[in-house]
Amino acid sequence: MIRVLVAEDQSAVRAGLVLILDSAPDIEVAGEAADGERAVALARELRPDLVLMDVQMPRLDGVSATREIVAEGLADVLVLTTFDLDEYVFGALRAGAAGFLLKNTEAADLLTAVRTVAAGEGIVAPAVTRRLIAEFAARPARRTGVDPAVLEELTRREREVLSCLGEGLSNAAIADRLQMAEATVKTHVSRLLGKLGLRSRVQAAVLAQELER
Repeated sequence: MIRVLVAEDQSAVRAGLVLILDSAPDIEVAGEAADGERAVALARELRPDLVLMDVQMPRLDGVSATREIVAEGLADVLVLTTFDLDEYVFGALRAGAAGFLLKNTEAADLLTAVRTVAAGEGIVAPAVTRRLIAEFAARPARRTGVDPAVLEELTRREREVLSCLGEGLSNAAIADRLQMAEATVKTHVSRLLGKLGLRSRVQAAVLAQELER
C-alpha cells in the first residue's frame, strides 16, 4: 500500500485529489495538509511514502516544505505545478523534489505518477520534466555545481545510466536500452546520486543535460 500525504491549500482541489487517490486499491491517503508547516509536521508524524505538494502554500511555501521533508528523509515529494515554469518549480527542483505533475492532469495519470515515484522512478510527466530540465540547465545561475573531479570517478556504466536519466527514461527503459536487469539499474541510480551528492533523479537528469552542452 502506498501511503500519500496530500498538501494543497485549496480545499476543493485537495478534496478532488483525495477522491482520486482513494479510488485506487493500492493507494491510501495518510493525511491532508492545507499549509506548508502542517505538511512538514504531518510528514514527521505519519512518515508517508510520498507527499503530493502544491508549490504555492500559505505559512510555509511548498518549496521550503519540500526542502525540509527531503532533507530529513521523511518521504519523496511529488510537486503539483502549472505548466508555466516559475521560480517555485526551479526551487522545488533544487530542494530535491522527486517529480513534477500538472495540476490539471487526468486522474489515471495522477495515479500512475504516484506509483512511479513510489517505485523510485522519480521523473514523471515527460512533457513537463523535459521542458523543465532543458530550461533549468540553460540557466547558468542554476547549474547543479557538481565537482568535475567526482564526475571522473564515475564508471562507464554509470555514465551511460546518467545519460539515460537525462533523456527522462524510466528504470525499465534504461534496463532495456543497456541490456541489464532493472534491479541493477536501480543500484546504479542510487550509487550515482550518492557519488554526485544529488537528492533526486530529476537533479541527475539536469546534470546529464549540462554535460551535453
